[in-house]
Amino acid sequence: MKKLESIENRIIPITFSGLLILLWYFVVERGIVESFILPSPVDVITTLFRILPEIKSHLAMTLTEAFYGFILSIALAILLAILMDNISILKKAIYPLLVVSQTIPILVLAPLFAMWFGLGKFPKIIVVALVCFFPIIVGLLEGFDSIDRDLINLMKSMGASKLKIFTLVKFPASMVNFFTGLKVAATYCIMAAFIGEWMGGKAGLGLYMIRAKKSFYIDKVFAIVLLIVVLSMGLFKLVSIMQKILMPWSNENE
Repeated sequence: MKKLESIENRIIPITFSGLLILLWYFVVERGIVESFILPSPVDVITTLFRILPEIKSHLAMTLTEAFYGFILSIALAILLAILMDNISILKKAIYPLLVVSQTIPILVLAPLFAMWFGLGKFPKIIVVALVCFFPIIVGLLEGFDSIDRDLINLMKSMGASKLKIFTLVKFPASMVNFFTGLKVAATYCIMAAFIGEWMGGKAGLGLYMIRAKKSFYIDKVFAIVLLIVVLSMGLFKLVSIMQKILMPWSNENE
């Protein structure tokens, strides 16, 4: 029964997406919308494969920025979540600021980072880290708060240190929340690097798209958007695979 539900959950979105693509193709091919305004999906895919050789360096730059920013956000989130969990006054002081920080548009911060730190990789890495940091740390903190207090008290009564309690109880119990935050962050990190490149840079898919848009190469713009979607979904899938490997017990619910 669960297998049938899983198959159904995959078929429905694939079928719906396929219908949308067919509608898109039909609208363009019949001339309802001009191709210079909205290129057909066939033209977008063809253009993507055609420009792959010339965007290799841009692709490498964006992936590098996204990777380092993602890793930095994970490290900072774990470190700060542990400190906030152990020091209650720190959590009360910082958590509201974390929430407020998410109301600041990243499009405002990105050009400031470019002005302060130049047009290299570093400001883009900061943008990625800021965007990915919040969902990861919130997931961890909620995971820590959801742990049964009786279990922690039991560990304390057995003489377990804070480190033992964290490694044996808290962190394993918060893994589901942690990976939920990681999945959300994974879908953001490529996009965040992309936005950072919009604000200025020497290379990157964002810079390439700006140049294509100014030259009115709409097919190239859509091709880059498609590439960003594929990369983001690929990273999301990679995190999901890591979760299945590190949390085999979670597969029982699928």
